[in-house]
Amino acid sequence: MALSVDKIVDIAPSKDDLLPPESRLDMPVQDLRHWAPGKALPAGRDRSSVHVCRWFVFSATLALTGLGTYEIYQVISPADITWLQVIFAALFAVTFAWISFACASAMLGFLCMRKQRYVLADLADVKRTALLMPVYHEDPETVAEALARMGRALAKEMAGDKFDIFVLSDSRDAVHIRHEAQVFAKLRQDLRDEIQVYYRRRPDNHHKKAGNISDFVTRWGGAYEAMIVLDADSMMAGKTLVTLARAMAADPKAGIIQSLPMLHNRWTLYARMQQFAGRVYGPIVANGLAAWHGRDGNYWGHNAIIRVKAFAESAGLPELQGRKPFGGHIMSHDFVEAALMRRSGWAVYMLSGLGGSYEETPPNLIELAARDRRWSQGNLQHIKLLNVKGLHWVSRLHFLQGIMSYLASPLWLFLLMTGLVLSTVAKYAQPNYFPEGFTLFPAWPVFDPERALRLFTLTMAVLFVPKILGIIAAIFDPELRRGCGGVTGLIKSLFAESILSALLSPIMMLIQSGFVLDILLGRDSGWKAQKRTEEAPPFTELLYKHAWHIIAGVLVGVLAFLITMQTFLWLSPIVLGLALSAVVSWSTGLVSVGRSAHDWNVFRIPEESKPVFENMDGASPERLAAAE
Repeated sequence: MALSVDKIVDIAPSKDDLLPPESRLDMPVQDLRHWAPGKALPAGRDRSSVHVCRWFVFSATLALTGLGTYEIYQVISPADITWLQVIFAALFAVTFAWISFACASAMLGFLCMRKQRYVLADLADVKRTALLMPVYHEDPETVAEALARMGRALAKEMAGDKFDIFVLSDSRDAVHIRHEAQVFAKLRQDLRDEIQVYYRRRPDNHHKKAGNISDFVTRWGGAYEAMIVLDADSMMAGKTLVTLARAMAADPKAGIIQSLPMLHNRWTLYARMQQFAGRVYGPIVANGLAAWHGRDGNYWGHNAIIRVKAFAESAGLPELQGRKPFGGHIMSHDFVEAALMRRSGWAVYMLSGLGGSYEETPPNLIELAARDRRWSQGNLQHIKLLNVKGLHWVSRLHFLQGIMSYLASPLWLFLLMTGLVLSTVAKYAQPNYFPEGFTLFPAWPVFDPERALRLFTLTMAVLFVPKILGIIAAIFDPELRRGCGGVTGLIKSLFAESILSALLSPIMMLIQSGFVLDILLGRDSGWKAQKRTEEAPPFTELLYKHAWHIIAGVLVGVLAFLITMQTFLWLSPIVLGLALSAVVSWSTGLVSVGRSAHDWNVFRIPEESKPVFENMDGASPERLAAAE
């Protein structure tokens, strides 16, 4: 449905025309410092398999980390142990534990690749559910088109009377606000016979998106059993929306049920690479997370259903003490809301095999970095929340995972710098052939190429096992295999994704390390509207933005070459990625390159041959079979 501006300019909706009567709920601010023991109710018993899965993931992580740390110790300590070697080994152990944990979750997910079994209530037993669309300076026509598709899909599922759509605006620009109100008034008019649509704009965007949702809860939440929270780029099939509502109606202890959003609808090379990775590797990781999280899971802020009264009672967010960026309102509120609801005894879990849940990815590296800046600040802010009283230990682990997702980059950077210093010392420092203590023979410096090769093989295995398992699972899924261009397309895409990831990873390492430094220096990210078009930035602009990445790549390359040719070859992927950062960033942000890759049968996904917009009446029948 395309909404024409010409058809809506005459609509001048009043505030009362676009809002239902209020049904208020109290949403008290939660006390993070005090929690009475035993206050929380049980969230429902997990199956015994959840405990087995947790044992598997943590045991595998510990074993891989121990093996990797032992191997690096053997490689770097042929004679005396120096403080520099200890630092290097410690940094390696932390970063290797991080990738080992992801690998272990993926292995578990592959072993659990089966349809989830879950109970659904009858549609007649589903109570009123609000479909919430928070917007902040988004293109109103695009959002309205998505909501129209979802609204009509719900009507086809005979559920239009069970759902109401709320557009919750935080926009500030006067011209944009008037246009926005007119577009959504037209949407309300178009869908009046199928589903109710309401539009509200807050005069004060206190606490950003979290405040936007809590404003709905406190003013209208009393009229609804549940709410499904969307992002401006969300798209969900009618059957998926109904299934989430039926699942919550069947589980009185469920507080949040998260779907697995797949990426779609982008054509730049960068976005198509992300879409392929999410479509093929994502389900493996998600199945693993669902298996060991059990009913102590997490919430990603959108494409999930939430029990409204439980949310109001449990998830009121306080202001954090201190100045920004660590103080002030909680930015990555979703993790915290899930942890507080779990603290109060409500189950939080994911239906990873549900299907029919989608979102869009940033079209290029620059837009990803702009979004990542906010996320990094929000996740690092969770350092102050690790000691919140009463949290389940898995909730604290979710906080740690979010923190590490950004601290991993500066840790990797420190590891690289320490390795370069070690190599420089090894070449230019006078070796100590006779360390302190009695010895019959000199301690000759020795480099063990066999152990170095074993360590390299282990590291590559840990990095590539999740990808290879995803490819294997895709090959045995006929629908996914065909949609990704067959076995040949999957293999070609695996190689292309691995090469591009190797080039992009060092760039993101420096970008995220810069974010962490900014945050430690007290610089706030602010709140800017996300750019969702696929227009590539000019190459000259990218040269400026990536200038220090290029300089860093050249300096690392020169230093490595001066040490030894072997060091240079080991670091060549990092050197190449940084030195070519502007070219890589520019080329991967082009739609023309992305379409060429599609023509070469690279990074294809099923949603490109049959777009989501053409199949909004329901999700994949195969993936929903277990829900019926």
